[in-house]
Amino acid sequence: MRIHLLSVFVDDQDKALRFYTDVLGFVKKTEVPLGEDRWLTVVSPEDPDGTQLLLEPDRHPAVKPYTSALAEDGIPVASFAVDDVHAEFARLRERGVLFTQEPLETGPVTTAVLDDTCGNLIQIVHSK
Repeated sequence: MRIHLLSVFVDDQDKALRFYTDVLGFVKKTEVPLGEDRWLTVVSPEDPDGTQLLLEPDRHPAVKPYTSALAEDGIPVASFAVDDVHAEFARLRERGVLFTQEPLETGPVTTAVLDDTCGNLIQIVHSK
C-alpha cells in the first residue's frame, strides 16, 4: 500500500494552481471539469508518477471551520520534503511567500511553515 493522493482544500482553484505551480514548482498532472469545479492535481516534477496533491474546493460546510482552526493554531495541513529548508526558505521568500515559521532546527529535522494563500499552512522539512 502507498499514498496515491492527498487533498488540500483551497478557496480558489485557479489561484491555488498558480501558487502550487508558478511559486512552489509543482506541475499540473490532472484537470477534469466537474461542474463548477475541477478534479485538479499537481505533482512534483521530480516524481511525475508519484503522490498527487488534489487542489480541492473548500465548499463543504465543515471545511472552513476546520481549515480556519488549523491555521489559527499554526498547524500545517501538509508537509513537503525539500533538500535544504534554508535554501528553499530563501528562494520562496524572494518570490513573496509569507512564512509563519522561519527555519527551525529541532534535533534531526529542520522545518519552516508557509501560507499557501488559499487558506492553508504548509510545512517544508528536511532531515539531516
